[in-house]
Amino acid sequence: MKLHFSTASLTDLDAIMRIERAGFTPQEAASRSSMAARIIHYPDTFIVARTGQTIAGYIVGPATSQSTITDDLFVSSQPNSAAAPYIAILSLAVAPDLQHHGIGRQLLAKMTDVARKQKRIAITLTCLQRLIPFYEHAGFHNDGQAASTHAGEVWFNMTKTVGPMSES
Repeated sequence: MKLHFSTASLTDLDAIMRIERAGFTPQEAASRSSMAARIIHYPDTFIVARTGQTIAGYIVGPATSQSTITDDLFVSSQPNSAAAPYIAILSLAVAPDLQHHGIGRQLLAKMTDVARKQKRIAITLTCLQRLIPFYEHAGFHNDGQAASTHAGEVWFNMTKTVGPMSES
């Protein structure tokens, strides 16, 4: 399957929201206004995969100074800071009819490239227990149960080092 990767735009919002709602429970899914804010505030770290004109999936997350995701990142968004050492993935989702074709792995690889180009230290995310093997296969390390209570779920912190650790 031939994919084209680009940054998201507000004209992509309807398609992104269809995929978001299909991939996450109503409690987990971002609201339309939150997703629009992410498109606006994270233009360099909101990547969509397309097959022709169709959005097949996306990955999004802000640059942050925190090594783990905190629940406030799901609620509000601020423009990315060039100095922030981490990218915190808030959503990785693929259209249901296009899953199991490696699109998620390719989106993670694209975000890894972005993180390296931006000289970030690592990518961090939280995931449900059933997704730990998927992220480990993509080079993430399981750092144990997260403090997050987002959507009333039990989450696990996952980290992938992409650059040199900064010296203190």
